[in-house]
Amino acid sequence: MSGRRSPLRAAVYGHPIAHSLSPVLHRAAYAALGLDGWTYDAFDVTIPQLPEHIARLDAGWAGLSLTMPLKAAVLDLVDHVEPLAQVVGGANTVVVDAQGRPSVAANTDVYGIVQAFREAGVTTASTAAVLGGGATASASLAALAQLGVAAPVVYVRSVARAASLMPAAHRMGIDITLRPLHEAHRGVTQVDLVVSTVPEDGADVVAAELGPLSGVLLDARYDVRPTPLLHAWQRSGGVGITGERMLLHQACEQVRLMTGHDAPLAQMDAALEAALALT
Repeated sequence: MSGRRSPLRAAVYGHPIAHSLSPVLHRAAYAALGLDGWTYDAFDVTIPQLPEHIARLDAGWAGLSLTMPLKAAVLDLVDHVEPLAQVVGGANTVVVDAQGRPSVAANTDVYGIVQAFREAGVTTASTAAVLGGGATASASLAALAQLGVAAPVVYVRSVARAASLMPAAHRMGIDITLRPLHEAHRGVTQVDLVVSTVPEDGADVVAAELGPLSGVLLDARYDVRPTPLLHAWQRSGGVGITGERMLLHQACEQVRLMTGHDAPLAQMDAALEAALALT
């Protein structure tokens, strides 16, 4: 893809959005790439407001990042949904074409998860577990499939709330087993890889009861470093990956899609570390 040089706008949409570190990452990328005049902002946008915001896009835009709860809602608002985003059931990226149309919806969360594991030395695995049943859990299933896991176990607080995960897994061609979250502390000790997508109250319960283990955990949370789950995991003998590694790598792929340039990983990483040090 040839690079886009004219100053363009980009932004992250979500609700709530104040916590987002996407502006830090993308602005660092623009500075390192010499994309003078490019801007990246954050806007609080709800699901009912999303169609109006998408309709306002014009040729001055490069693209959008999308966080919760907009990842599924955007699929009906673009010209083309990339196959991976269709399979996962959600997109976190919209690319705007030269005519100002929201032309492509893509999912870079899957890429971010895979790269975070590979960065930790994981190239393949046979068994895995996912904690949680939301949009990030769906992306985790696709990432684990790329790493060779065909039948992961998914631990959820409510099977009913994870209903959308079953058809997503079917589209991916993988066979998942749903189990209650309160059983996770036993099951996660027996697998190669674990991805936790649950909030603090759910993950901390698992952390409190962990036994000896040897697998690799990616905790998608990055508001606390290390999270209680990650700390307990490493104390129990496992390898832990902090959530900002996924965040960094998914943003790198977004930068490539929106700008046409390979992302400056080192500069984005440094900017992320500086921002996290202030929190």
